[in-house]
Amino acid sequence: MRSKRGSAGPARLIGTALVWGAVAADLLLILWILLTSLRGSGDILKHAFGLPTTPKFGNYATAWSDGGFGPAAVNSVVVAVASSALAVALAAPCAYALARRRSRTSSALTMTFAMGLGVPGQVLVVPLFVGLAKANLTDSQLGLTLVYVGLAMPFTVFLLTGFFAGIPAALEEAAVLDGAGALRTFTQVVLPVARGGLITAFLLQFISSWNETLFALVLTHSQDQITLPVALAEFVASAQLNGMDYGTMFAGVCLILAPMIALFSWMGTRIIQGMTVGIGK
Repeated sequence: MRSKRGSAGPARLIGTALVWGAVAADLLLILWILLTSLRGSGDILKHAFGLPTTPKFGNYATAWSDGGFGPAAVNSVVVAVASSALAVALAAPCAYALARRRSRTSSALTMTFAMGLGVPGQVLVVPLFVGLAKANLTDSQLGLTLVYVGLAMPFTVFLLTGFFAGIPAALEEAAVLDGAGALRTFTQVVLPVARGGLITAFLLQFISSWNETLFALVLTHSQDQITLPVALAEFVASAQLNGMDYGTMFAGVCLILAPMIALFSWMGTRIIQGMTVGIGK
């Protein structure tokens, strides 16, 4: 027993050191992006790594107004919140039915949703574009929201199925004895108990929608419809022709990263615990 513990000690220390090394590298990268966003293009070209001599906070104002990041940020918030809420609202009853009905059909459906996680998004771009074009939903927030909801369903259903499976059936039986119907039991008993899972599913879908670029780039092109990742891509493309403003570009990157960093700093533990509990069931 002593030899096994002794052999596990160095391996654990090495693993811990690698993890902290990766964390330090990520933090240094974020710090470099933040500092670079406060520098001018000439200073950045001379010294890629350095401190801003005179912080140029105007880079953020330029990115917000001239770069089009302001309207794009509003579009990202609207699409991310709407798609996350709708995905959770649709996935919750589906996951609850799959978790409570133990049969070959429910097992097959659960496996089908799980298989949907392996479908690459690139193969769906053309069919979705053609379908949305026929429905006149291209270049619209509604069309992009519906696409995000469809893409979120496999993982969201799979995640919430684990949460609902972990809820004791005795709670529902007690509600039935009190005269509650199936809908009332689900809304007033099951959903409050699974609140942690619902919040986790909402946050994960929000993060996915906020960072998604491929479908947003293909399905939207108007300045009043694009999201933040598309605005950044268009800003870089135009800057290559008109002269790259690196400070403004990095300021736009910070505008995209800031909500995600704040979200993980505030609710990172809940997200990790929710994924572990839901997927581990």
